[in-house]
Amino acid sequence: MSGLLIVFEGLDQSGKQTQAGLLRQWFESAGRRVESMAFPDYTSPIGQEIRTALHGGRQYGADTIQLLQIANRHQWKPQIEQWLADRRVVISDRYAASSVAYGEAHGLDPAWLTAMQVYLPQPAITVLLDIAPEVSAARKAQNRDAYERDLAMLSRVRVSYLRQAAQPGWITIDAARPAQQVAAEVANAVASRLAQPSSPAPALRPPV
Repeated sequence: MSGLLIVFEGLDQSGKQTQAGLLRQWFESAGRRVESMAFPDYTSPIGQEIRTALHGGRQYGADTIQLLQIANRHQWKPQIEQWLADRRVVISDRYAASSVAYGEAHGLDPAWLTAMQVYLPQPAITVLLDIAPEVSAARKAQNRDAYERDLAMLSRVRVSYLRQAAQPGWITIDAARPAQQVAAEVANAVASRLAQPSSPAPALRPPV
């Protein structure tokens, strides 16, 4: 069995953490060893700086914010590579595409954002949990950070995500539905993708 990196992307409150956890359970029920991570990783000094900036404690430009986000992921590169070498499934709540989406929404060059992350381990599958910005706002009415409060910006983020999702390796799921319904579609889509001959991992049977 090969190592496998699967990433969940989408707007805040799209259910990434929930679906990542449910997919982990699904893989573990099939006997796979699974590791989970989420970005930003606020436990590191870089992550703490990101948190401060997103809550108004720093006045960084969009480029600086994304450079911090990208550095935060590069901190994890050796660990991700080790997990994949150990043939584990690695499931991430956000990854490289987030910087492209949020950076592009702030006017940054998506090609530049992509180039800075080309040496990170690349996902085998990226699941876009697609919701409208209004749904995101309705799901979290309080304690929203600067990005979560800007619906116009979130609309641009969604456009970038949908553009990226046209690339190979992406799966787009309507995440405005109940979590278990979304989870079933995610598992079936992942199983179908893994069953393809070019897949880096063996097929898993989707849930009944």
